[in-house]
Amino acid sequence: MRLPLMGMLIVVAHAIVGFALGSFLPRLIATPVVAVVDWIAIAFTRATQPYWLRHVSGQFSDIGFGEVPRFVSVAAPVLLAGGVAVGLLLLWVPFGPRLLRGVLALGVAVTGVLGAQHLARDWPHTPPMATGRAPVDCTGVHPQVCLPRVASENLARTQREAADALRTLHAAGVPGAAPERIDDPLNGPAEAGSGDQVWRLSLMSADRPHEAGYQVMVRALKFRCTQVPLVRARSVWLWGATRTGQVNMYQERRKREGVTPESRQIESQVSDQVRDILDRSPAEQKAWIRSNLDSCAGSTA
Repeated sequence: MRLPLMGMLIVVAHAIVGFALGSFLPRLIATPVVAVVDWIAIAFTRATQPYWLRHVSGQFSDIGFGEVPRFVSVAAPVLLAGGVAVGLLLLWVPFGPRLLRGVLALGVAVTGVLGAQHLARDWPHTPPMATGRAPVDCTGVHPQVCLPRVASENLARTQREAADALRTLHAAGVPGAAPERIDDPLNGPAEAGSGDQVWRLSLMSADRPHEAGYQVMVRALKFRCTQVPLVRARSVWLWGATRTGQVNMYQERRKREGVTPESRQIESQVSDQVRDILDRSPAEQKAWIRSNLDSCAGSTA
């Protein structure tokens, strides 16, 4: 309810500003002029810098799934609009000496404007947001799979695919293929110290069979180096896809990247290498996969 409440407060503040100006200016002129100027002033902040101008205007157009603005993010626009509104209200209300009301009005308005600017002056393009606020459902063990509730109709299948892929790869000798939980990034940031016990994969979009299993397979085949030769990387993935029954998904991913004479040549090399590896004994395959995941020799592409 943070955004609706913030909107209600800002609407009331803008209404007070309108009534206050209408008490000093001819209403026939003040109403359209103030409405247009107010709208342009707020809309203009989205197209200019510094960023704090848009943050104090109350615009939140970049909110992602499971995100809500933090209280400080909604406080800045409320402080600005509320300070100006209360300041004008002091001029509008006929109590006390006009000079005193003018000084108080100016002080309140300036305090609101400067306070809002102080809160938002160092914020980047996106104001402080609280993530992972959408309801989450989890199922299974070793691994437990957690998805936002809006996508939980595929939760059982996703957990089954993940467990099958991990079990197959672990038996084939893939090291480290044993997370305790698999989370979608939309569920919020990772807990401190979770390390490799919690994997974060984009499972919410994996609405077709084998998509979740393929993501888990690729994550399980973790290279020690950040840069790996393309043929080696794809050979490892195709080997893992073959062992876990994800060959069609592997081929679909390669087609998405584009089919060119060069890519056909690379895939031919990959297929020949994987075909040779699959003809070897389980012990030799285990040594091969561990060597390819651990070795950094020639990792320049």
